[in-house]
Amino acid sequence: MAKEELIQFEGLVTEILPDARYRVQLDAGHEIVAYTAGKMKKNRIKTLAGDRVTIEMSPYDLEKGRLIFRHKDERASSAPPRGTPPRGQFRRR
Repeated sequence: MAKEELIQFEGLVTEILPDARYRVQLDAGHEIVAYTAGKMKKNRIKTLAGDRVTIEMSPYDLEKGRLIFRHKDERASSAPPRGTPPRGQFRRR
């Protein structure tokens, strides 16, 4: 028997809940509770309130989902803040 297809939505994290769960406002207007996917935990990808995310949901339960991707923030610059040495430029003793 084939596995049921999962539905993907994009949304905005509005609140961080205990146990690695998040309240997410979907672009369609619905609000759901999502948990962090295992690969995101494994790679230590942190999610904060206000982040754009992709959610995977089962067609059987549209109130819960799995957070599978955190989108990069366009506002963040790639340059480190002033006063910090460039990575890999520390002197060895």
